[in-house]
Amino acid sequence: MSQSSVPRRHLPTSPFKAPVIVPTPEFAEGDRVVHDAFGLGRVTRVEGPHAVLVDFGSSQKRIASPFEGMSHL
Repeated sequence: MSQSSVPRRHLPTSPFKAPVIVPTPEFAEGDRVVHDAFGLGRVTRVEGPHAVLVDFGSSQKRIASPFEGMSHL
């Protein structure tokens, strides 16, 4: 079974809770960020809504969307 980019529809008569949609954060060049695994860094390049390149001082990492573990400072 393949995954679709379209979320499933929630029926009002469903006994299950509606899914919670969490918006993905948006980053811009120069933004200061913190990552759970890599620490403090600065966004050096934005590749649209798909990924960002972050300079963490000792290394540069490409972080893909949904940017789990990374937030703005």
